Amino acid sequence: MQTQHPHAQELLNKISSLPPEKVAIVEDFVEFLRQRDERTSLVTAAGKLSQKSFQQVWNNPEDAEYDNL
Repeated sequence: MQTQHPHAQELLNKISSLPPEKVAIVEDFVEFLRQRDERTSLVTAAGKLSQKSFQQVWNNPEDAEYDNL
């Protein structure tokens, strides 16, 4: 189980005081943030996995001059 953020209860109280249509907007925004973080993690992981594959392509004498850019 995740540790609760120190301000979580305060945030929940604020959200619960909103009208339903505003709660739906907050929910959409939270989902957007969650998905954005997930996509960022996936892109970072894919980049790390591809480094070894591209090492031979990137590390060659013909392209050595680009290493200093």
